[in-house]
This record gives sequence, structure tokens and C-alpha cells, in this order.
Amino acid sequence: MEANEGLAASNARRLFSEKHATYARFIAFVHYPQGLRAFFRRSSLLRSGIRVLDAGCGTGAATLAVHDALVQRAVTPGRLDAFDLTPAMLERFRMTLETRGITLVEARQANVLEMDTLPTAWTNYDLIVTASMLEYLPRERLSEALAALRRRLNDSGRLVVLISRRNWLTRLLIGWWWESNLYRKDELLAEFERAGFSQVRFRAFPLTVRYLAAWGYVVEAWD
Repeated sequence: MEANEGLAASNARRLFSEKHATYARFIAFVHYPQGLRAFFRRSSLLRSGIRVLDAGCGTGAATLAVHDALVQRAVTPGRLDAFDLTPAMLERFRMTLETRGITLVEARQANVLEMDTLPTAWTNYDLIVTASMLEYLPRERLSEALAALRRRLNDSGRLVVLISRRNWLTRLLIGWWWESNLYRKDELLAEFERAGFSQVRFRAFPLTVRYLAAWGYVVEAWD
């Protein structure tokens, strides 16, 4: 089991090390960053002093979407943290932060299944976002990862998960090309229940980017 898990992490690191530039072009082509920005601009979860963690930040699309939504509302966060498994993705993200002059984001390398490597202060979050990352875990460890993220939330915190759904389109574009697992709604509900969440809601993308629903789900979970 441990060998398989290590292989999964190694494969994901290899994939996104080799294809980080291709991935950035791909998500730009489908306007995924714009979809994230649209979602968080209308979100009621953002407020002054909010503590946010982006789990599996990749090139930073979700962190930047949250950051831009906060700036638009003239809201100052308590902290914005992010981690990812792949150094190449993190380096690209850090370059974007530097180019944009964003200094309030701290990014580290870590595995969602081994988060004890993160600083001890990285807990008690109001919001944890994970976008297009959990698909790359072994399916049998999805609930474990969700539970680990749940433990990093404060008592009123929310977890927002964006994850690929299973259909004919995603089998080709995501499952085959990006070597990703795909999920049905009932499968996700079962995984969130196993992780200990008492409330799970499937949220909609805004109308302007509703086509992204063909790609995946937006799941909000809390206790």
C-alpha cells in the first residue's frame, strides 16, 4: 500500500514537473482561472481577517482568485497560505506573485497526505480551498485527505473543493490526458461523510462560467 501511495505522489510530481507550462496554458484556454475568480467574487465566505489555505495550489489559480476577490472588496485577510507537491508548479506560482507584487501569500512544498511538514501555525483556518488536486490521490485515500484538511479548519471553517466529475468529456480531457481520477456525485458524498463532515453542499458556478460544470463539481463542506 505505501509503495503504491508513494508511486502516486511520484507520478503526480513527475506529470506536473514536465507539464507545468502546458497545464498553465490549458487552464487559461478553458478560462478556469476566470471561473475561480467569478466564484469567489460572489462568495459570502470572504471577510476581513479571514485565514485561508490553498491545498494543492499548483500555479496559484485558486489563491489568486481569493486574493483578487478580497482586493475587490477592499478586505484585508488574516493570512493566505498555500502548499503544493511539485516544486516546478510552486516556482511558477512564486514568479507570478513576484510579478504582481503580492507579498502576503506564503507558499510551501508539502503533500496533502503528509501535512505534518507544514508550519505549526498553519491551522485554525476559516476557509480551505483545494482546486483540481484531490483527483491525483489514490482513490482509497481521498477521505483521509479530506479528514486531514478538516482538522485544519476552525470550528466554523469551510472547505471548498473543486474536483473533476466523471463523464465522456472528462474521461478524454482530464482522465486520459491529465491522468486524473474522476468522480460521481454519490461517490463524493460518501467520501465527505467518511471524512467526518456533517454538512455537504454542491455549489454552482456563476452563469458567466457555468460551462465549467461540465468539467467538475464545487463542493462546500463543514461541520
